[in-house]
Amino acid sequence: MIRDTYMDRIRNFSIIAHIDHGKSTFADRLLQITGVVGDHEFHDQMLDTMDIERERGITIKSQTVALPYRGKDGADYILNLIDTPGHADFSYEVSRALVSCDGALLVIDASQGIQAQTLANFYMALEQDLEVIPIINKIDLPSADVEGVRRQIEKDLGLPGDKAVMVSAKEGIGIEEALEAIVRDIPPPRGDPEAPLKALIFDSHWDAYRGTIVHLRIFDGELKPGDIIRLWSTEKCYKVEETGVFLIQREPQSKLVAGEVGYLIAGIKTVRDTRIGDTVTLDKRPCDAPLKGFQLAKPVVFSSLYPVSSDDYDELADALEKLKLNDASFTFEKDHSTALGHGFRCGFLGLLHLEIVQERLEREYGLSLVLTAPSVQYNLVLRDGAEVIIDNPAKYPDPTHIKEAREPFIRASIICPDQYVGNVINLCIDRRGIQKNFNYLDAKRVELTFDLPLAEVLFDFYDKLKSVSKGYASFDYDFLEHRPTDLVKVDILVNGEKVDALSMLAHRDRAYDRARKSCERLKKEIPRQLFKIPIQGVIGGKIISRETVSALRKDVTAKCYGGDITRKKKLLEKQKEGKKRMKLVGSVAIPQAAFLAVLKTDEDE
Repeated sequence: MIRDTYMDRIRNFSIIAHIDHGKSTFADRLLQITGVVGDHEFHDQMLDTMDIERERGITIKSQTVALPYRGKDGADYILNLIDTPGHADFSYEVSRALVSCDGALLVIDASQGIQAQTLANFYMALEQDLEVIPIINKIDLPSADVEGVRRQIEKDLGLPGDKAVMVSAKEGIGIEEALEAIVRDIPPPRGDPEAPLKALIFDSHWDAYRGTIVHLRIFDGELKPGDIIRLWSTEKCYKVEETGVFLIQREPQSKLVAGEVGYLIAGIKTVRDTRIGDTVTLDKRPCDAPLKGFQLAKPVVFSSLYPVSSDDYDELADALEKLKLNDASFTFEKDHSTALGHGFRCGFLGLLHLEIVQERLEREYGLSLVLTAPSVQYNLVLRDGAEVIIDNPAKYPDPTHIKEAREPFIRASIICPDQYVGNVINLCIDRRGIQKNFNYLDAKRVELTFDLPLAEVLFDFYDKLKSVSKGYASFDYDFLEHRPTDLVKVDILVNGEKVDALSMLAHRDRAYDRARKSCERLKKEIPRQLFKIPIQGVIGGKIISRETVSALRKDVTAKCYGGDITRKKKLLEKQKEGKKRMKLVGSVAIPQAAFLAVLKTDEDE
């Protein structure tokens, strides 16, 4: 009975929101008002520990913190805030964090209303059967439409609009009311402290002195130092060295019991050994079955990283190993390019994940990098019945051996004002999208659902979407399946030599466009020689695009100030023969800037 009373004083909740709706600022106010952080220690975005997170205003790595709060009923509560990433790339991590909670605060911007990711996160919370409390944030803005957002909450989410808590996280308005709503509306955790240990890993991070710090929620049983635990998916066993809770910093505890959220340290060497969504139990007294929903995080976007200077290869290898310690979803293997030398083929959860890794390598480790064009995984069925998965154009087999190629498709949800619907539909159709749904959310906002090839979303789709909608469209997606596609490999030839680092896999309809742009950009970057340099885009043996870098011409007739024209012709013919010989033996050095120009997206297109 005592333990039940203790569990009744715990609330496990998460804050979910669309990007830039004020989630991190709201979390800051909760930390301040509950006294976890003093004014002298406080800084904006307390739970965002990386510089990139603060600069971009996004949460990349989820954080956990226990908030002590004395309610208006005089009772002392422990509110476990499990912060979540806000981007679609990290949706699996969000889903596992939500499983660890009993409720969620859904933060909605009073001026922007419900967006695509607001809906996606709300449905994810509903799937986990969580109590959802709507929070209308930024009520202090002149453009705030509180009543309009209330109506959206009732119509789009089916939640009572009058129950929404009015908040201005920036001004500190309504934070007490939000804390009271957490205590009042979110149910306390349920679990049996006497049952065998059953705990969910929802995150982990690397500590240079202690190894992997595992973040977990205890559903049943208890966990204390000295216990021998077993990780369900890997069946590896470890001895627990320390258990505790997060109060910004780690706070050791004698034990963790059912209903609590905390951490364990057990001498686990790498983050790779702990998988998000895995179940932790005791080796001698295991639980009957693991918690549902576990899956391995699989990379969906692939790119090769090469150091600008070949001398930096070892530093890049060390930096990738260190990043891997903190990021289990990031993968890499050795790669080699004739043009760029030795590098690594890396796998990412999405384009944002790729940008973050690139930025961290350049900032934290001082590396200058060249990235090849991002690619997705294609499933190929060969004529002999074998199936292969490729993400690297260099490994693309002979087209005559391929029976069928399949590419990944996503189900995209786009919410935008109705005046931009035509532009958005045109953009999606241009990217080979298939419209699935068209739904008016209210008089002015439309929800569009499209099936899109993931490869078409990789490059500049998000930027283009923001451009055609004047920044008002919001975008969210889920992976669907692999579907048959007409896949071709486009090679780029410079002076007849294939440049392997610029090869790309593309749909046949898009191949000409991609090849033409690559040739145009290379023409601008490759310095002129004393002979013409052809730059060609090729599919198999067929040239589909061409640009020519014109030759530098030495004026050999300058010394002929008069006389017979045949003398000038003789000199020009001699020069022509010399250029032919030079072209046969001459080689073209492609500058680093040319690779970067081809691989970047073109904002002006």
